[in-house]
Amino acid sequence: MATASKEPPTKDALTKPVPDKNVPAANAGSGGNSVRVEIFDQVYNLRGSDADYILKLAEYVDAKMRAVSEQTATVDSVRLAVLAALNIADEYHLLKRGVETPSPDVRRRAIKLASALDEVLQDTRRTG
Repeated sequence: MATASKEPPTKDALTKPVPDKNVPAANAGSGGNSVRVEIFDQVYNLRGSDADYILKLAEYVDAKMRAVSEQTATVDSVRLAVLAALNIADEYHLLKRGVETPSPDVRRRAIKLASALDEVLQDTRRTG
């Protein structure tokens, strides 16, 4: 997971890897790569083992916050972050539920395949 340090926004806050001035390379540990990202006009230095993944996560969170800001009248970035987090949590739980609870079609197919496998195994035992 990434760790963050917040900096004031800058014009040059593009999401490209930059060395973290606060952490010496020897003490950086396994997550020694520092990536500068901008989320909802705030710049963060994030450290983790996969800079590209961190950039994608930051872009996703930024997009969620911007989408929420377009749909609500609030300008409070903390409230926007909480609303975006709730949206992301909702997406996560819907996907998780979909993985944990297969659709009726998937269940029917699994039963049909299990029956076919049982038939093949019984035939093999009889002839084998």
